[in-house]
Amino acid sequence: MVQLGRPGLSLSQKRDLWQRWKSGQSLSEIGRALGKHPGSVHGVVKANGGIVPADRTRSARVLNLSEREEISRGIAADESIRQIAKGMGRAPSTISREIGRHGGRRRYRAVNADDRAWRNAKRPKLCLLATNLHLQQLVAEKLREDWSPEQICGWLVSEHPDNPSLRVSHETIYRTLFIQARGVLRKELISHLRRVRSMRSSIKATHTGQGRGGITDAISIRERPAEIEDRAVPGHWEGDLIRGSANSHVATLVERHSRFVMLIKVDGKDTTNVVGALTRQIHTLPRELMASLTWDRGTELAAHKAFTIATDAIVYFCDPQSPWQRGSNENTNGLLRQYLPKGTDLSAHSQTDLDAIALRLNTRPRKTLGFITPATKLDQAVATTR
Repeated sequence: MVQLGRPGLSLSQKRDLWQRWKSGQSLSEIGRALGKHPGSVHGVVKANGGIVPADRTRSARVLNLSEREEISRGIAADESIRQIAKGMGRAPSTISREIGRHGGRRRYRAVNADDRAWRNAKRPKLCLLATNLHLQQLVAEKLREDWSPEQICGWLVSEHPDNPSLRVSHETIYRTLFIQARGVLRKELISHLRRVRSMRSSIKATHTGQGRGGITDAISIRERPAEIEDRAVPGHWEGDLIRGSANSHVATLVERHSRFVMLIKVDGKDTTNVVGALTRQIHTLPRELMASLTWDRGTELAAHKAFTIATDAIVYFCDPQSPWQRGSNENTNGLLRQYLPKGTDLSAHSQTDLDAIALRLNTRPRKTLGFITPATKLDQAVATTR
């Protein structure tokens, strides 16, 4: 029989594919390793939402291939159903149904019967959200409010501590979203996730970063005091610029203690515009809430000395190509792309628009804060410092 189109993947190739995907390899790398087009790999991965499927196992009660081969040999020796069953230690009815199900005595073939039984044994269980309508509605409602699956899980525990039926893991929510064959959560709810993608990728997948320019008289992050490092006290911020089309930018500031975020409209990336905009925003804060600012090596803060004079806030600069040294800010910038997508003109957003986006983030519960909001955390910190 002639096979049309690209040949599919064998079971062993699919196992290898998923192992490589889980280890963080790209579709192209997996395709090269398997000798397949990346499109073939993408088709397999996309069908399961990028989620590694669980290994299938056979029940010890069902017939296996070696038993089916015994049946085939018994048929060839012209043994009766009862004789075959007795030699295998199985019920005659089991053998009779097996032979009848796979072509009868004249057409029975062990390998074909085993393959067919394996395919027919696929009976996917209904997922938790398909069997609990109330829980499904709660999850969908919070997704529409732009809550992450992890925030939803934490909120359910804190809001309904005595109701174990209202429990779901964040992984179950992701699986239900990305494996649309389950037909439980609508596909459009994916657009409410922080990072919109059609399938999940491995946590080990990496992306090559790009270095930033140098800056004169920079105070290294290595000189930053321990009280800033351990996030024990409020008033220490991380900052950066996110870029849009048409050379548009928005400045982002994240308070390390509370993860409270501020978004600042800037008219250009030059240091005069950026430092001026940051200074005006900082002056709206209580003095105790701006003690230091950690920035990357971008030249937009070349006038950091003027910023320090105007705000009394010391500026620390990260090492080159080390975005993890501003982890809170980098994470927040990723969350903001839900509202300020890459490739869009950020200058179209007014300061009022940016304040509304910041309010969204500041009034959502955060796992790292014990599922309280950044706004609440900052209010508590301010109250204790007064």
